[in-house]
Amino acid sequence: MDVQGHCDDRFAGVAQEFERNLAERGELGASVTVTVGGESVVDLWGGHADPARTRAWEKDTLCVAMSTTKGATALAAHLLAGAGELDVDEPVATYWPEFAAAGKDRVLVRHLLSHQAGLPALRDPVPAGGFYDWDDVVGRLAAEAPFWEPGTRHGYHALTFGFLVGEVVRRVTGRSLGRFVADEIASPLGLDLYVGLPEGLADRVATLVPPPDPEPGGPLPRFLVQAMTEPDSIPGLVMLNNGGYLVPGEWDSPAALAAELPASGGVMNARAVAGMYRAIVHDRRVGRFALDAEDVARMGAVQSAGGQDAVLAGPGRWTLGFHKAGATPAGVEPPVLVSLSEEAFGHIGNGGSIGFADPGCDMSFGYVMNQMSAAMGLGPTGQSLVDAAYRALGYRRAKYHTWVR
Repeated sequence: MDVQGHCDDRFAGVAQEFERNLAERGELGASVTVTVGGESVVDLWGGHADPARTRAWEKDTLCVAMSTTKGATALAAHLLAGAGELDVDEPVATYWPEFAAAGKDRVLVRHLLSHQAGLPALRDPVPAGGFYDWDDVVGRLAAEAPFWEPGTRHGYHALTFGFLVGEVVRRVTGRSLGRFVADEIASPLGLDLYVGLPEGLADRVATLVPPPDPEPGGPLPRFLVQAMTEPDSIPGLVMLNNGGYLVPGEWDSPAALAAELPASGGVMNARAVAGMYRAIVHDRRVGRFALDAEDVARMGAVQSAGGQDAVLAGPGRWTLGFHKAGATPAGVEPPVLVSLSEEAFGHIGNGGSIGFADPGCDMSFGYVMNQMSAAMGLGPTGQSLVDAAYRALGYRRAKYHTWVR
């Protein structure tokens, strides 16, 4: 398998796992980038950009990274908060007055970021292609009544997170979330990271391939079982009432790529993902925004955890917009695992992509692939690369699968 790029000798284990992913573990095409101390120690790519294996995965190949996109959306909010332009403890209605409808006048911005707002889905049917109409979706969310009392529990806002946080950013800055990311994050940092793909770049985008069918009789996540058997449940509405966006393959359609979908539709490669997190953890500057220790601590501090996620029907740990390491309790099948150090924060994407920063070892990490995994957590290919990076830094596995020195 043709793997290109560079890898420092110390991180040879990452290259070995990357090659194994392509040769033995069903990887189609992928890129992985690791920086330590601000220096690029791994920047690899290989495989194919299409399921027919007619296009090689090149240095500048892009891919829809699903919920890894949420990292850029959360960063936008944190940059504004650090600059004093957004207060996460203010009611959302301070910035978005219409949002106060249906008893949401006391919902705080921090509730949006920590998946506690109670708005993980829409109840009224969304027409075909409806998720590509920003104004319609945010209007629906403003009028929607919460599914639970905001602030009392968490439930993963898989698709609505981007509209909710993105609309607050738009009200504060006068720019859409995609425009803000382009102007204030991607352009100053020189990153191939897009929330709303510009014209002329579609030929660089790899085809995102749905996960293989589960083995007969194998365990299925409770979230998916409930979505398939109870279409009016929260999981059912999340999966089925999105205007067809989650129909396999639709995420690569011209309409989906061009739309601004800040929870799931970002297009990027591993170099861009790691570059964004490097700016947080090492440079402590993103364009015109300087970051101090308090800003980084706010990004990594757990805000909602414990109990059962109201959407995913399993445990979850969230900061203000970012995901933390976590594992399901022993005996829960299928297991969900995202194994990082306790200081790390970032976001995984449906199918297996990931980006994160780890202040404890000044590491940033990005991994983007086009063969989706069925795992609800990070998945074996991505986790193998994360594990190899931590081993190279002298970390070991500890309780609850957390990496420690």
